[in-house]
Amino acid sequence: MSPTDPTDKKVVHVYDDIEEEDNHLPNWWLAILIGSIVFAFGYWFVYHTAELRPTPLAAYQAEVAALREARIRANPTSPEAIVALSRDAAAMTAGAEVYRTTCAACHGLSGEGIIGPNLTDRYWIHGARPEDMLKAVTEGFPTKGMPAWGPILGPERSLQAAAFVLTLRGKELPGKEPQGDPVE
Repeated sequence: MSPTDPTDKKVVHVYDDIEEEDNHLPNWWLAILIGSIVFAFGYWFVYHTAELRPTPLAAYQAEVAALREARIRANPTSPEAIVALSRDAAAMTAGAEVYRTTCAACHGLSGEGIIGPNLTDRYWIHGARPEDMLKAVTEGFPTKGMPAWGPILGPERSLQAAAFVLTLRGKELPGKEPQGDPVE
């Protein structure tokens, strides 16, 4: 018999009358396997060991941060912009000064409330969202005794004051009794 004769089989195993032969794997399958192993090693080396390039997650996070910054620059009065401003130390120093000179007389130095409501508890009369706070600072509530500070302070200082009030939220300082609706 010749080596290519189909009757020349090397049966390795028989189970339920099924004969299992010892065949070689196809070359294209072996090429894909070896190529995958080489690619995995290269990927591991480039992204995780040598850190020649940022990982896909890091690149994605950088792109999202750049988009967020662009949106904030495009609309500085958006809720995202006010929250971002509340995390900026220099802006919060300026916001604390604006708060101390314009708001502390009614809301207390720490926001505990004197004439105006307590700004540190979870109860809010006119909403606790960043845009609600900016609206409260700029337009005020003349019927309740709060003047519109927007024309006096200007847009930048109004934003700083609203962002500073955001930092007071949740401190739960003892002071004036709760007013308004609870906000989580």
